[in-house]
Amino acid sequence: MKLRFAPSPTGLLHVGNARVALANWLLARRHGGQFLLRLDDTDTERSRTEYAEAIEEDLTWLGLPWDGLVRQTDRLDRYAEAAEKLKAAGRLYPCFETEEELAYKRERRRREGKPPLYDREALKMTREQYEKALSNGKQPYWRFLLASRSVSWRDQVLGDRSVKLSAISDPVLIRADGSPLYTFTSVVDDLEMGITHIVRGEDHVTNTGIQIDIFEALGGKQGALAFGHLPLLTDAEGGALSKRLGSISLRHLRKDGIEPAALVGYLAALGTSNDPVAGMPADLAPTYDLGKVSQSTARFDPRHMLALNRKLLHGISFDAVKDRLPEGADEAFWLAVRGNLDLLREARPWFDVVRGSIVPPVLENEGDFLRAALAAMPAEPWDGNTWGAWTGALKESTGRKGKALFLPLRLALTGEDHGPDIGTILPLIGREKAVLRLKIAAGS
Repeated sequence: MKLRFAPSPTGLLHVGNARVALANWLLARRHGGQFLLRLDDTDTERSRTEYAEAIEEDLTWLGLPWDGLVRQTDRLDRYAEAAEKLKAAGRLYPCFETEEELAYKRERRRREGKPPLYDREALKMTREQYEKALSNGKQPYWRFLLASRSVSWRDQVLGDRSVKLSAISDPVLIRADGSPLYTFTSVVDDLEMGITHIVRGEDHVTNTGIQIDIFEALGGKQGALAFGHLPLLTDAEGGALSKRLGSISLRHLRKDGIEPAALVGYLAALGTSNDPVAGMPADLAPTYDLGKVSQSTARFDPRHMLALNRKLLHGISFDAVKDRLPEGADEAFWLAVRGNLDLLREARPWFDVVRGSIVPPVLENEGDFLRAALAAMPAEPWDGNTWGAWTGALKESTGRKGKALFLPLRLALTGEDHGPDIGTILPLIGREKAVLRLKIAAGS
């Protein structure tokens, strides 16, 4: 088994790309196969080195190492050779129509009640007409002559699928400048690299019919490729999930502090009946089943992803995160704050609370109570029982309870009205800081 992930380095990867890459990787690893990263970079005007580098960084962050890296720009000679083979077989033919001429033809066919397909007029061109066009400075682009048949396959996600080739315009495979298009290069690569399974989005279903025809025209065996088309993702409300939205780019999610194990676990379960479980790809591969993916559209809900991220952080060990915590943070700090975090970066403000010099707000009308708290503050050493003993004594001496007792103290000690268990972080704050903060909050 050999699979590939073939992004174009024309932008940043988004969650839809990540889902496809993950599915290919998990399928390959579960069955002991290979996973190739292929950069479809023949669109030289839009492809950027920085995007190619970002793709590699994102896949590494997700835990998706590849067994080989191929750049299509390194294989232009292979595409030229394959093109000559198709020309010799009469399956690749030259065209000279301009975009304006093609638009006119499509509109004319619509008025005639016909589908706006290419009319194959170029096939009638004589050798003399071809030579004359060249002598006039025109350069041909090349279309593939689709077979008059339907292409069918058993899709590993969508079930039985069929594409009627006669209902599709002959695709352009070679531009007028000689550069090959994705539809062509992808097939050549899949054939020559021995790809056995292709998993991608369902927006490629029609492309699959076309590419099977090209694949077989180049000598590929019928049925040699297995396909799985994942239903496209929508947003939480069911609308189109635009890749132009920066919020769904992997770069953005990583910057926001989403853990890769949370994103991977969420995407692996998306579209199935399985409850998502945070985990890196290597952990999930043994049980991954492409056949469990529903044919229905799946909704990518950031809230559900964040909930999984939260659950992951609440149980993660100090050793797993210590290199990403503020310098000086120890295990006691991590265990005290992790249960209050949605994202790891939220640990920073709480480190400032316990180790820094925050200035709490002055609490109007709470001066007498805070001064009473100062008077009742236990001597050090402090431990997990200090908060209970302190507030218990204050309850007895002031008659306060509940929110009226706890909230002013929390605000004075942390500057926040919510957060980690105050009894746990109080020993980390220490008596000296606690005294100073209560005095400030009391207006003293």
